[in-house]
Amino acid sequence: MSTLINPISRRVSKQVFVGNVAVGGGAPVVVQSMTNTDTADIDDTVKQIIQLHDAGSEVVRITVNNKEAAAAVPYIMEKLDKKNVEVPVVGDFHYNGHMLLTQFPETAKALSKYRINPGNTGTRERDKNFCTIIEQAIKYDKPVRIGVNWGSLDQQLLAEKMDTNNALLEPKSSKEVMIDTMIESALRSTALAEEVGLASNKIIVSCKISGVQDLITVYTRLASVCDYPLHLGLTEAGMGMKGIVASSTALAVILQQGIGDTIRVSLTPEPNGDRALEVRVAQQILQSLGLRSFLPQVTSCPGCGRTKSTYFQELADEIQTYIVEMMPIWRQIYPGVEEMNVAVMGCVVNGPGESKHANIGISLPGTFEEPKAPVYVDGEHVTTLTGEGIGKRFKAMLEDYIISRYAIRSL
Repeated sequence: MSTLINPISRRVSKQVFVGNVAVGGGAPVVVQSMTNTDTADIDDTVKQIIQLHDAGSEVVRITVNNKEAAAAVPYIMEKLDKKNVEVPVVGDFHYNGHMLLTQFPETAKALSKYRINPGNTGTRERDKNFCTIIEQAIKYDKPVRIGVNWGSLDQQLLAEKMDTNNALLEPKSSKEVMIDTMIESALRSTALAEEVGLASNKIIVSCKISGVQDLITVYTRLASVCDYPLHLGLTEAGMGMKGIVASSTALAVILQQGIGDTIRVSLTPEPNGDRALEVRVAQQILQSLGLRSFLPQVTSCPGCGRTKSTYFQELADEIQTYIVEMMPIWRQIYPGVEEMNVAVMGCVVNGPGESKHANIGISLPGTFEEPKAPVYVDGEHVTTLTGEGIGKRFKAMLEDYIISRYAIRSL
């Protein structure tokens, strides 16, 4: 029902295709993620790629760190193809990417993009290893992400910048010099890649750091000095609430400025935890900002002394779970349903108002309130539910609304 009063004006960037997925150039912000399997374990890696893709990851990155991993890549892609899973797979290379890409040409062909870290591949000079990777990208018509990371920054370049800074009458802080170095490393590497012959529309850039304010600073500055698509992510964000809150805080500020063309939320999973959580968090960040819609949103109140009953909480959870379970089907037959808003409210204070603003909403009675639950559809009060089975009847109304509003109509 609601629309953004001030929609975000996106930064203008070049457009790069990763497989069939457009990144930058006005395309929707792309959600991506990375496996944490041993890539040489083909079945395990395929299983997790599918899990991440099913959760909504539009690009999936895998580690290619040794010969066994490199040899497995074509077989991984073959299995994905047999399962009709079309998702661009990116190879993450460090230290030995120049050797692996030349020794395993089928891997170089199979991957949709190469990720290069100039801190452990290229240097300030025309580095042979870096150039070798770029040459393979040119040969096989692949894009690259030049991904600078503060944990593996080019130490030669950093030392030079520190020496220069120390000679100043008013030197910068070490943190400022590090950020300067990250940006310079990225720009030097992109210039070198283009000098070797890689087209500018084959380059994506990232500068990742683990501090929220530092990340905002880096990307704000980087966005002002280049027009490559930018990959956003708070590196080493952490586990659970800390990782989710830190990533959401940093990425929201940057995205609000119109900066960012593809994002990853780098969460440390719980032992044997759900890797796809990082995909859902990334989607929710984009949806909360109004940049994209992935899933119908359920608005519900936190509860207070007016709502001793937990029924509205249980109903909100039931509706949310139902939506998540049904979305793989709904997405195919009910286009636009991902933009729907549902309200499940717990008392008369804000309940009717929130319900009116949703596509469909219910206001349940609070403690000592009259035992009735008005239901609103597109802002209009359509009925009041009473007695037993209120939740079941509201769920049926939700299903009817989706069919009537979003079903594909034959011509």
